[in-house]
Amino acid sequence: QVQLVESGGGSVQGGGSLRLSCVASLYSYPYCLAWFRQAPGNEREGVAFIGSDGRTNYADSVKGRFTISNEHAKNNLQMNSLKPDDTAIYYCAMRIGSLCPMSPNEYYYWGQGTQVTVSS
Repeated sequence: QVQLVESGGGSVQGGGSLRLSCVASLYSYPYCLAWFRQAPGNEREGVAFIGSDGRTNYADSVKGRFTISNEHAKNNLQMNSLKPDDTAIYYCAMRIGSLCPMSPNEYYYWGQGTQVTVSS
Protein backbone atom coordinates (compact mmCIF):
# COMPACT_ATOMS: atom_id res chain seq x y z
CA GLN A 1 0.00 0.00 0.00
CA VAL A 2 1.43 3.35 -1.05
CA GLN A 3 1.04 6.31 1.28
CA LEU A 4 1.35 9.86 -0.01
CA VAL A 5 2.04 12.84 2.23
CA GLU A 6 1.65 16.40 0.97
CA SER A 7 3.07 19.56 2.46
CA GLY A 8 3.44 23.23 1.58
CA GLY A 9 -0.07 24.60 1.31
CA GLY A 10 -1.05 27.97 2.72
CA SER A 11 -2.40 31.42 1.97
CA VAL A 12 -0.90 33.91 -0.45
CA GLN A 13 -1.91 37.07 -2.26
CA GLY A 14 -2.60 37.03 -5.96
CA GLY A 15 0.60 37.02 -7.99
CA GLY A 16 2.47 35.18 -5.26
CA SER A 17 4.05 31.74 -5.23
CA LEU A 18 3.74 28.52 -3.27
CA ARG A 19 5.56 25.22 -3.46
CA LEU A 20 3.79 21.95 -2.70
CA SER A 21 5.63 18.71 -2.02
CA CYS A 22 4.58 15.09 -2.02
CA VAL A 23 6.50 12.12 -0.65
CA ALA A 24 5.50 8.56 -1.45
CA SER A 25 6.23 5.66 0.90
CA LEU A 26 7.34 3.54 -2.07
CA TYR A 27 7.65 3.74 -5.83
CA SER A 28 6.81 0.96 -8.29
CA TYR A 29 8.11 1.63 -11.79
CA PRO A 30 6.73 2.80 -14.09
CA TYR A 31 4.44 5.24 -12.30
CA CYS A 32 2.66 8.51 -12.81
CA LEU A 33 2.43 11.09 -10.05
CA ALA A 34 -0.10 13.89 -10.39
CA TRP A 35 -1.56 16.88 -8.62
CA PHE A 36 -5.29 17.38 -8.60
CA ARG A 37 -7.31 20.16 -7.04
CA GLN A 38 -10.87 20.56 -5.90
CA ALA A 39 -12.62 23.81 -5.09
CA PRO A 40 -15.96 23.87 -3.22
CA GLY A 41 -18.79 22.89 -5.53
CA ASN A 42 -16.42 21.82 -8.30
CA GLU A 43 -15.25 18.46 -9.55
CA ARG A 44 -11.72 17.32 -8.87
CA GLU A 45 -9.51 18.39 -11.78
CA GLY A 46 -6.03 17.39 -12.88
CA VAL A 47 -3.43 20.14 -12.67
CA ALA A 48 0.00 18.64 -13.37
CA PHE A 49 1.36 15.20 -14.17
CA ILE A 50 4.79 13.60 -14.28
CA GLY A 51 5.77 10.11 -15.29
CA SER A 52 8.68 8.14 -13.90
CA ASP A 53 10.40 8.84 -17.24
CA GLY A 54 10.17 12.57 -16.58
CA ARG A 55 7.48 13.41 -19.10
CA THR A 56 5.18 16.16 -17.87
CA ASN A 57 1.73 17.45 -18.75
CA TYR A 58 -0.31 20.36 -17.47
CA ALA A 59 -3.86 21.62 -17.50
CA ASP A 60 -4.27 24.59 -19.83
CA SER A 61 -5.27 26.77 -16.89
CA VAL A 62 -1.82 26.42 -15.25
CA LYS A 63 0.56 26.13 -18.20
CA GLY A 64 3.42 28.57 -17.88
CA ARG A 65 2.68 29.16 -14.18
CA PHE A 66 3.04 25.74 -12.52
CA THR A 67 5.99 23.36 -12.75
CA ILE A 68 6.00 19.76 -11.58
CA SER A 69 9.28 17.99 -10.85
CA ASN A 70 10.82 15.02 -9.08
CA GLU A 71 13.73 15.65 -6.75
CA HIS A 72 15.39 12.99 -4.61
CA ALA A 73 12.25 10.85 -4.22
CA LYS A 74 10.12 13.92 -3.50
CA ASN A 75 7.69 15.45 -5.94
CA ASN A 76 7.35 19.21 -6.07
CA LEU A 77 4.72 21.49 -7.58
CA GLN A 78 6.01 25.03 -7.94
CA MET A 79 3.10 27.43 -8.36
CA ASN A 80 3.85 30.95 -9.54
CA SER A 81 1.66 33.90 -10.53
CA LEU A 82 -1.15 32.48 -8.41
CA LYS A 83 -4.69 33.65 -9.01
CA PRO A 84 -7.79 33.54 -6.79
CA ASP A 85 -9.16 30.86 -9.15
CA ASP A 86 -6.31 28.61 -8.01
CA THR A 87 -7.86 28.42 -4.53
CA ALA A 88 -8.64 24.78 -3.78
CA ILE A 89 -7.58 21.72 -1.85
CA TYR A 90 -4.64 20.19 -3.70
CA TYR A 91 -4.14 16.43 -3.71
CA CYS A 92 -1.14 14.35 -4.67
CA ALA A 93 -2.07 11.13 -6.45
CA MET A 94 -0.23 8.17 -7.94
CA ARG A 95 -0.96 5.34 -10.31
CA ILE A 96 1.20 2.44 -11.44
CA GLY A 97 1.80 2.39 -15.17
CA SER A 98 3.40 4.45 -17.90
CA LEU A 99 0.35 6.56 -18.73
CA CYS A 100 -0.72 9.76 -17.02
CA PRO A 101 -4.45 10.10 -17.62
CA MET A 102 -6.21 13.27 -16.56
CA SER A 103 -9.16 11.55 -14.91
CA PRO A 104 -8.90 11.20 -11.12
CA ASN A 105 -10.69 7.85 -11.40
CA GLU A 106 -7.50 6.34 -12.91
CA TYR A 107 -5.38 7.01 -9.80
CA TYR A 108 -5.15 4.44 -7.02
CA TYR A 109 -3.37 6.27 -4.26
CA TRP A 110 -4.15 9.67 -2.76
CA GLY A 111 -2.73 12.01 -0.19
CA GLN A 112 -4.83 13.74 2.44
CA GLY A 113 -4.85 17.08 0.61
CA THR A 114 -3.46 20.52 1.42
CA GLN A 115 -5.33 23.81 1.27
CA VAL A 116 -4.17 26.58 -1.05
CA THR A 117 -5.89 29.95 -0.70
CA VAL A 118 -5.15 32.88 -3.00
CA SER A 119 -6.58 36.26 -2.13
CA SER A 120 -7.20 39.09 -4.56
